[in-house]
Amino acid sequence: MRFSILVSALRSIAPVVIGISLGFTLSLLSVNWTQELCYTDQGTPVSRDEQSKGARKTNSISPVHDELEEDWEPRIVPYKQVEQSNPKKVVRAKYISTELGIREPLFVGVLTSKNTINTLGVAVNRTISHHLDTVVFFTGTYNRKAPHGMFVVSHGDERLIWNMFQTMRYIYEHYINTYDWFYFVQDDAYTEADRIKDLVGHLSINEDVYMGGPEEFIGGEMEGRYCYGGFGYILSRSLLLRLQPFLENCRNDILSARPDEWLGRCIIDYTATNCVSDVQGLHYHHYQLEKNSDPSKEQSEQFRIALTVHPVSDPEEMYRLHRHFTEIELQKTYDEIAKLQAEIKNVSADAFDGNRSAQWPIGINPPFEPKSRYEVIKWDYFTEDDIYSCIDGSPKCDLHGIDRLDVADVIDVAVKELNKKYNPILHLKKQRLINGYRRFDPTRGMEYTLDLQLEAVTRKGHSRSITKRVHLVRPLSQVELIPMPYVTEGTRVHAIIPMTAVDRDYVEQFLKVFAANAFETSENIILTFLFIYDLVEAQQVNQNDIFASVKTQINLYEHKYPTVKIPWISVKTETPSQIKFMDIISKKHPVDTLFLLASVNTKVNSEFVNRCRMNSINNWQVFFPIHFQDYNPDVAYHNKPRPATIDLLKDSGHFDRWSFDEACFYNADYMATRTKMVADVQENEDILEMLDIYDMFVKYSGLHVFRAVEPALHQGYRDLTCNPRLSEDIYHRCVQSNLEGVGSSSQLAMLLFEQEQGNST
Repeated sequence: MRFSILVSALRSIAPVVIGISLGFTLSLLSVNWTQELCYTDQGTPVSRDEQSKGARKTNSISPVHDELEEDWEPRIVPYKQVEQSNPKKVVRAKYISTELGIREPLFVGVLTSKNTINTLGVAVNRTISHHLDTVVFFTGTYNRKAPHGMFVVSHGDERLIWNMFQTMRYIYEHYINTYDWFYFVQDDAYTEADRIKDLVGHLSINEDVYMGGPEEFIGGEMEGRYCYGGFGYILSRSLLLRLQPFLENCRNDILSARPDEWLGRCIIDYTATNCVSDVQGLHYHHYQLEKNSDPSKEQSEQFRIALTVHPVSDPEEMYRLHRHFTEIELQKTYDEIAKLQAEIKNVSADAFDGNRSAQWPIGINPPFEPKSRYEVIKWDYFTEDDIYSCIDGSPKCDLHGIDRLDVADVIDVAVKELNKKYNPILHLKKQRLINGYRRFDPTRGMEYTLDLQLEAVTRKGHSRSITKRVHLVRPLSQVELIPMPYVTEGTRVHAIIPMTAVDRDYVEQFLKVFAANAFETSENIILTFLFIYDLVEAQQVNQNDIFASVKTQINLYEHKYPTVKIPWISVKTETPSQIKFMDIISKKHPVDTLFLLASVNTKVNSEFVNRCRMNSINNWQVFFPIHFQDYNPDVAYHNKPRPATIDLLKDSGHFDRWSFDEACFYNADYMATRTKMVADVQENEDILEMLDIYDMFVKYSGLHVFRAVEPALHQGYRDLTCNPRLSEDIYHRCVQSNLEGVGSSSQLAMLLFEQEQGNST
């Protein structure tokens, strides 16, 4: 019994014992197989027995002898700083496309001459330049002045082959690393630019391409075919790179009378590439135009799909061809739009909401959905003669100008679309517009709803009057970002403050505000006063100067701020015209001066001055801000306490669109505009008093006249003194500004109501 228990116990631990024994045995065998000699730190060999006598102790350093451990001293290794070479400056490309090796798709070179650059060359530029990114005209020589808006490269020689060689060399020097495809055409050929772009957009840039209208060489002695220059030809960048080393050889060895044939022989000889009209399944379509042919009567399919048409005899024929092909492309675009609309309508039928999910018009953004009643876009009611939503707040005004043309165009389009729908069963004629409504939706465009009274005529000649409601949308086109010149907020501003006798009482408050916002903050602005005397005041200036108190205040501020100088200019005139006194000021300042024209009522601050700098662009834009004018406090706060500060609220004031007292513009722009009106001034000298500076810029400058509300420009209430000697328009603006500055319509109505209530009692 005990033996069996012992056996069972041994059986359980036997594998462990056997494993331990086997491990010791294998370790002893491995010791005998190792190398007998080892090396000390000094490189002296020792036997394993000797090494075992001086076995390394725990935490000891020397592996040889104990006495060495006692005599061991640490050795300090001196640190030598690694000399670092100056890092190479990494030069990054200006554009990421250059760094990534991304090239532009197409370069267009037009081969012209001295005799045709001002006729056919200009016609080619006008028909293709706005469709293509880069168009360069190559010529031997040209007249003293190149046509406006054209990039012309002149080689200085009229030899055709020499010019072709110089053109290719110019391409290698300036454009070979920028473009993938190069298209050359003569100036007596019309090019459908969009089709050329579409063609190269479907070609692989890895293949050598010499594509155009193939022609046999003159005489037929040379094998191969070249591309006829009249129809244009396309060269790939890879082909030009292969040809580049042999261009000089071509100039010296190849004789030819035609530049296109010379280039073709060069390409065939050194790259073994022939001209072809089909590449990668795409065809180069061209059409030879007969003399005195009418493009509108050409019916052949080859003409309709042509990329180039040759020869073109004069610019008028070039423009007729351009109009014809533009109409073809426009109709193709309309057909594609109709096809897409039909597809959208078919797909929307399977949507959850059915056809209701397709907004009208199909493909146009849905109408704006207001989140509250304050966001509802109002509709303007109009007829063919009047509109019932006027700028000046009147309930009714005449429909004129661009608004009248807009309404007439919408009615005409509505009748045409109705006839498309009901022809040939009915023919509709407009009798009158019953009701018209329009509103501008910023998400989609201008919307119209028309109630038209029409005369419906059947095919049998019967007619009757019917009423039809039509909905139309004039959608917004593609939004375009207009690049603006760069401006900074560091430009010095010259503030010009004209003053008459009635403005003296407001100078103290003006200087106080100006000093706090400009002098104490070291704003980069110079203040200049313009004292305007009439004839009587000018005669008494030595005895009784009406501006003496103002000049005293100026001296006090100059004494208070030693770094500030406030100059003034005195003028004598019967009528204080803006243009007349600006003529005087303009002559006293450099052409790059930025003027800020203001009045003594203007509260100048840094925010407005910076906006003046940003919105005034030399040779580009002038700025006329609309200030916020407080209402008459007796009206706005009738039977109410007056607030210490007035905020920009509709019950406290309004933006005075009748005032043009503030303006920002450069002296160079003023001088250039003033020069353009010299001829009109010679015919009528009174024009200087009939126009103000705003009217002058609008009528004569050609610059952008930027007119916008300016919340940082806040003026207190003042009843202006209107000068009847000025023009009727300027006087009317002044009177209208005074009337609208009294109070809001509701405030004035409440005063009238209270007055009538008091009279009745």
